[in-house]
Amino acid sequence: MNWTQIEGSWKQFKGKVREGWGKLTEQELDIIAGKRDQIVGKVQKKYGKALERAKKGVARFRRKH
Repeated sequence: MNWTQIEGSWKQFKGKVREGWGKLTEQELDIIAGKRDQIVGKVQKKYGKALERAKKGVARFRRKH
């Protein structure tokens, strides 16, 4: 699934994101709305990861789902 598809079906996909990154709130997920840069930023902030590590984690999650 590419990011255009994720953005288009965000309401269905955000449940999977919640499972993967439980620290992200429902409100944050609504604001993110499937935008990759925003997901990376929130994962980086909430989990204290370096930018590159957060990017790799999000990319790995996307490939998995």
